[in-house]
Amino acid sequence: MKNEIIHRVYDFIKEFPPFSMLPKDVIMTIAGKVIVKYLPPNSVLFEIGDMPPPQFYIVNEGAIHLYQGDGTMVDQCDEGDIFGIRPLLAQSPYLLSAKTEEESIIYAIKTETFLPYLEQFPKVLSFLAANFAVGTGNMFYKKNHVEGMASTLHAEIFKTDMEKAPVYCQLLHTIQDAAIMMADHKIGSIIICNEAQKPIGIITDKDLRIKVVAGDVSKIEKVAQIMSSPVICVRPSLSIAELQIIMIKNRINHLAVTEDGTVDSRLIGVVSDHDLVVQQADNPSILIKEIRKCTSSMQLKVIRDKTENLIKKYIDKEVSIPYITQIVSEINDDIILRCIQIAEVKIGKEKFKDIKYCWISLGSEGRQEQLLRTDQDNALIYHHDPNIINVKETCLSLAKEVTSMLHDVGYEYCPADMMASNPAWCQSIAEWKNTFSKWIHNPGEKEIMMCTIFFDYRPVYGDLSLVENLTDHISGLLDQQEVFLQLLAKNALENPPPLSFFRNFIVEKNGEHKDSFDIKLRAMMPLVDAARLLILSRQIKEVNNTSKRFLALAESDPNNAELYHMAADAYEILIRIRTSQGFQSHDSGRYIQPEMMDKMQRLQLRNAFQPIDEIQKLIKIKFQIGGII
Repeated sequence: MKNEIIHRVYDFIKEFPPFSMLPKDVIMTIAGKVIVKYLPPNSVLFEIGDMPPPQFYIVNEGAIHLYQGDGTMVDQCDEGDIFGIRPLLAQSPYLLSAKTEEESIIYAIKTETFLPYLEQFPKVLSFLAANFAVGTGNMFYKKNHVEGMASTLHAEIFKTDMEKAPVYCQLLHTIQDAAIMMADHKIGSIIICNEAQKPIGIITDKDLRIKVVAGDVSKIEKVAQIMSSPVICVRPSLSIAELQIIMIKNRINHLAVTEDGTVDSRLIGVVSDHDLVVQQADNPSILIKEIRKCTSSMQLKVIRDKTENLIKKYIDKEVSIPYITQIVSEINDDIILRCIQIAEVKIGKEKFKDIKYCWISLGSEGRQEQLLRTDQDNALIYHHDPNIINVKETCLSLAKEVTSMLHDVGYEYCPADMMASNPAWCQSIAEWKNTFSKWIHNPGEKEIMMCTIFFDYRPVYGDLSLVENLTDHISGLLDQQEVFLQLLAKNALENPPPLSFFRNFIVEKNGEHKDSFDIKLRAMMPLVDAARLLILSRQIKEVNNTSKRFLALAESDPNNAELYHMAADAYEILIRIRTSQGFQSHDSGRYIQPEMMDKMQRLQLRNAFQPIDEIQKLIKIKFQIGGII
C-alpha cells in the first residue's frame, strides 16, 4: 500500500516545477519521504510571524490562499503550486499567512530531504529564488507564455535607496547601542563598519534574541561579541532573482550593498528578504494572478492602473521595450480573457459549450505594442453550426458585454466602431474569408484602409484553428496579387519622412493640436505600414509586432538587413518616447510639443526618423512605384 502511495505522489509531483527539473530517481526519493496532509475548509496552515517547521508544501488538491497582515490576499495556490518555501532560505518567521479556501490535500516536503539538490541542480535553485517573493511557480509555465518569460519576469533590478544614508555602527559601540539604533530606525539588522565605512560584521535581531536575550552575553559588551563576520556583500544593480539566489546559497536574510560588491569598499545600503518581497508587490506575475481572481470590470481597472505604474517604472529605468511590450501584452490579454470568462457566466455559460469562436485583437494591441490605454480594436470569428440556434446572436451578446467591460477598465470605445460588438466585425469563418477575398480582389481606398487594420490581427482566446484557417486563406489570396500589394505600398508611402526641408519637425498647422507633432501618424505609422507590407510580400506568417517584423525581414532579406535593424531600433525608440510623453501629459502621448523636449530628446526623436526615408525608397523600388528621386 505504501509503495502505491509513493508512486501516486511521484506521478503527481513529476509534472510540476521544480520537481520536473529533477531526474526520475531523485523525484522518486523525494516522493518516498513526502508527508500527506488533509486540511478541511478554512484551516490555518501558518500565520505571519510563525517560525516555519523544516518543510515546505505543494498543493495536491484544493486551494491555499496567502494573506498579508491587513487581510489582503496576495496569492492563491492551486494544484501543483509550491508555497511556504521560507525554510529553504533561512530560519526566519513567515511573512504571510496560509489558509485553506476549500477542502485541500497538500504534500509536505522536509527541507533536509530537498536541500542537497539545490547545489546539485542550479535550475532548481534559480526557480525557487525567482518564486520566493511570489510564493508559487505556476506563472512561469502558463500556456502560451512567450519563450523566456520565466527568466525575464524576475530580471527586475532591485532598487537600492542611494540617497538614504545606511545605518551602521562601529566596533566601539556596545550591543545595547546597536539594539537602540535598530529600534530607532525600525530595522532588523545593523552593519558594523570601520572608520572608512567598510563592513566588517553584521548583527541581526536573531543574534540579539539568541545570544543576548536567551543567551549569556551582556548587552554592555561590545558588538564584536555577537556579530557575524565576514559580511556577505553585493554590488548595486543586481536583479531581485540574483539577490534571492545569494541569500539561499548562504542561508541568510540580509546582504550588505557596497560600492563594488566587496568588503573593501564603502557601505551604501542593506537589503533584506523582506525588502525583496515589498519591491515585488507589483511584479507582473502577481498582477496576472490577481486578474484571474477578479469578478468585475472595476476590479480589473484597479489592476490595469497598477500596470500603468509598472510601465512607468520600467520606462524610467529604461528597461528594454521588447520586454515591456511582452509583459503588458500578457497582462492586457489576461484582462480580455477574464472579461470574456465573466461575460460567459453572465450570459449563461451553457450557451457557449458547443460554440467554437475566437476573440482577436487588432491594431496596436494586435501588434503587441499597446502600452498606454488607447481605444479598442477587436473582432470575433466563430464557426457557424446549423445545428446550433442563434450562434451569431450569442456571439454578439458576448462581444457587447466584453467591449462594455473593457470600456469600464479604461479602454475607450473605437470611434470608428472597429469592435467585435459591431455585427460587421463579428462574423463566421466563412464570412471572414469572403470579406478578405473582396478586400484583396477588389481593392479600393476603403478596402486598403481596412486591410491596414485587420492584417494585424492576433488571437487572444478561443479556438485557434479558426485563425489558422483564416491565415492560410489570406496567404493563398496574396499569391500573385501584385496589384493589391502595389496599392498597399502606395498607402505605406502616404506619410513621408517627418522632417521639413530645413530639418524642422512637421507639426499640425491647425485644429485642436496646432503646433503639435503627431508621432503616431508621422513617425510610427510609416514604419508600421512598411513592416506590414514587406512581411506580407514575403509571406512570413504569424509575426505581428512591428520591430519583430523588421527583424524577421532582416533574416529573410540579408541584403537589406542593416536597414531593417535600424528600423526595428527606431520603432522601439518611438514607442518609448510616445509612452513617456503620455505619462507626462496624462493622455495617449500621440501629440508632442517639440519645444517642450530637451536637446537630447529631440535628437533621439530625429534619429529615429532616419530609416523611414530609406525604407520608403526601398518600397518604391520593390513595388515599382513612380516618383523615385
